[in-house]
Amino acid sequence: MKEMLPINIVIGDRTYRIKIKPEDEEAVRKVAKLINDKIVDFKIQFAGKDMQDYIAMVLVWYATLQVNQQVNLFQSEELAGKLRSVEDLLDKFLK
Repeated sequence: MKEMLPINIVIGDRTYRIKIKPEDEEAVRKVAKLINDKIVDFKIQFAGKDMQDYIAMVLVWYATLQVNQQVNLFQSEELAGKLRSVEDLLDKFLK
């Protein structure tokens, strides 16, 4: 079993100590930076809120990205299937 790596990440002015796989460290740090950058963006757009509001806004933003990517992936797979069907029909027709 691989040894877990303890790291500290800061999200929204709070430090969290987490244990991760060593190969995940770069991705976790990039995501933490992305979250903090987006918090700053929301602070600029929506002044006067508290940190919990900003973190919730980032959560909704990030979840929306994930859903849109899944929808786009599904649409791409659906389109690829239809193109294969058309290609099969053309192959049959041209033979």
